[in-house]
Amino acid sequence: MLITSNRPVGEWGQVFGDAVAATAILDRLLHHSQVITIRGDSYRLRDKRRSGLLQKAAAPTPITSES
Repeated sequence: MLITSNRPVGEWGQVFGDAVAATAILDRLLHHSQVITIRGDSYRLRDKRRSGLLQKAAAPTPITSES
């Protein structure tokens, strides 16, 4: 089975809206699995940027909590 996602595993709790359910899903998916992390732009985004149809995205700003 191959599963792909554009979100890191640490964000799956937010994606599913339930951290406990996400943990249970990940526990079952990741048991005896091979995880391959690919970083960088997809070929489609890279080609769009080269053709001038898309501007390079700014670096994300860190989220901080106010005390």
